[in-house]
Amino acid sequence: MSTEIAHLRQNEVIDFAQFKPEDSFEIAPGAVHVPGWMTVSGQRRLVENCREWTRGPVPMRHPKVGRGGQMSVKMVSLGWHWLPYRYSRTADDLDGQPVAPFPEELSVMARRGVTDAYGDPAQGDEYEPDAVLINFYDEAAKMGLHQDKDEKSDAPVVSLSLGDTCVFRFGNTENRNKPWTDVELKSGDLLVFGRESRYAFHGVTKVLPGTSNPEIGMNTGRLNLTIRQTGLTGPR
Repeated sequence: MSTEIAHLRQNEVIDFAQFKPEDSFEIAPGAVHVPGWMTVSGQRRLVENCREWTRGPVPMRHPKVGRGGQMSVKMVSLGWHWLPYRYSRTADDLDGQPVAPFPEELSVMARRGVTDAYGDPAQGDEYEPDAVLINFYDEAAKMGLHQDKDEKSDAPVVSLSLGDTCVFRFGNTENRNKPWTDVELKSGDLLVFGRESRYAFHGVTKVLPGTSNPEIGMNTGRLNLTIRQTGLTGPR
């Protein structure tokens, strides 16, 4: 990618992220929710990109967990393929196809997200995301409380919401029991959790159907992008 193209792409991405510090909320130490972080046009563009990214080579699927149970959420990974409970450059739980590369656009967005959430440009600049899990929730899908701990890095997780609103449960770092906080994540919201809350248990208790804005190109369902810095090395 030429320097000029990279510069143009960065400007385009940042143009559709809006932020006012007074609008952010700290759910727990190190966990920051920024409602309405993306404009409607930015959400629409990201929905369009997700449609392209999820076309392959690795398809969206319901990952199998535990003793053969299947998640209600459909998922596809870019950069690194996540399969419970590890990462790979190939879809080892499907057909072994190489995973699609991590989009530079998401790298720019994630760095901006970390900067805005923590008010720390240096931490944003140091963030080196290399994987994203794109999750699709229909109205019946949920995700149980879990920790994101398959990474070798304790860098923050950056979460972007599109489509229907969900009830997101953010717990403690010790176990799945209380205390926890339930937060409605709406389309265009940013959530960053790191620092003291990097290994907090979290999940989605329900999706609220009919709450999506049709202007973003989604009439139903919820897309969630969780962007991570894995700390892994390996062939690209």
